[in-house]
Amino acid sequence: MGRSPKFSEPALLVMISLAGGARHGYAVADDIERLTGSRPGPGTLYGAVSRLVRAGLVAEDAADGRRRPYRLTPAGLALVRTEVQTMAAVSAEAQRRLRSMPQAGPA
Repeated sequence: MGRSPKFSEPALLVMISLAGGARHGYAVADDIERLTGSRPGPGTLYGAVSRLVRAGLVAEDAADGRRRPYRLTPAGLALVRTEVQTMAAVSAEAQRRLRSMPQAGPA
């Protein structure tokens, strides 16, 4: 089975956020915080966005004032779909394995 390119967790989270529609950076950070409970710092967020733009997976739309919206490209959407399917399969297997583990007692 062929493997897609691997991206950092922040890059994957940016793509998952943008799968919900075009967003500017602050809205992407808000969405990631809502999804994960942890807000990416500006360097982490914009570093990931920059790498995704260079890879052709994310595009910048025309600036709306000071805010610059980003969106997934068709290639980015295809990749995030593949990655999410892989994550779902891994999660299902992890849950199966954890169900077969004996319950931990008091330490």
